[in-house]
Amino acid sequence: MTSPDSVLDKDGVRLTVEDAVATVTLINPDKRNAQSPALWRALVHAGRSLPGNVRVVVLRGEGKSFSAGLDRQAFTPEGFDGEPSFIDLARGSDAELDAVIAEYQEAFTWWRRSDIVTIAAVQGHAIGAGFQLALACDLRVVAQDVQFAMRETSLGLVPDLTGTHPLVSLVGYARALEICATGRFVHAEEAERTGLANLVVAPEELDGAVQDLAAALIAAPRDAMIETKALLQGAAGRSYEDQRVAERAAQARRLRDLAGLSD
Repeated sequence: MTSPDSVLDKDGVRLTVEDAVATVTLINPDKRNAQSPALWRALVHAGRSLPGNVRVVVLRGEGKSFSAGLDRQAFTPEGFDGEPSFIDLARGSDAELDAVIAEYQEAFTWWRRSDIVTIAAVQGHAIGAGFQLALACDLRVVAQDVQFAMRETSLGLVPDLTGTHPLVSLVGYARALEICATGRFVHAEEAERTGLANLVVAPEELDGAVQDLAAALIAAPRDAMIETKALLQGAAGRSYEDQRVAERAAQARRLRDLAGLSD
């Protein structure tokens, strides 16, 4: 392994790369890694800055909390320096507001790219936007002290940072509705039992567990992993027969590639 190279360090986000593993770290522990539009733009930049050899991306937060969610300063009249406040945004047209929210969502979409596998290493609070950022990743390894919560509905809002689709896919409609409507905490045991967490470990074992998982993912040939991820991502939208067809087509591509017969 080589030493990690720093690729990006701005607006509360650091991106480092070590061989085929990139690590995106939220680096504002004093505010429990609260999120802002500037941080979301930095996350988009991180996704666009990944070197082509990266196969696994780890998302983590410094300090005791993964991310306590949206920085409440967004709801004050002054908002953030150089940014329109959410109150100002609400005064815009429907089209303008839609465009702004779509821009914010981009920070949460690239984690599902088929050419990488993403792992959220989650400890402490993962609330609101923090919960949705963890849900944006393919896999979640969590510490025993994790506290997931979707608090948007309790504030008179809705979860709008792409978290509703993966939440329903993982835990089902009824439990997802109950989690969002009540804003209650989901702790480690429930997270593992319902599929929100792939693995639960002691807080001091979190980094090591994520490193082991990343190494296991890299052990598989890259093209096979890409095809497998794409196959699984599309499964929910296909019928059983259509998925059979997709499996055959994917396997044919792999066999031809292995035989040196691909175009």
